Amino acid sequence: MLDREQIIEIVVSVSSIIVMLGTMIYIGTEYGADNGILQPEGAELLVGAIVGFIFLLTAVGIGLAFVLNDPEDGLEDDDADTQSAA
Repeated sequence: MLDREQIIEIVVSVSSIIVMLGTMIYIGTEYGADNGILQPEGAELLVGAIVGFIFLLTAVGIGLAFVLNDPEDGLEDDDADTQSAA
């Protein structure tokens, strides 16, 4: 059985991919010519969508790292030891 954290990661990842595919399909249908060639404006929007997708996944990864961080993992122990030694 999948853990709660894994289910959250799967849902967020699949949702992000669906948003990206929807954006690409929208750009292709709006700016695609009759012969299937993308117009220059559509190409610029597609590049922008890809860059936006990279930023979206970066933000999602950082957000998941903070949300799914368990205090029992020991990630905060090193920082606490450093502060108490100073």
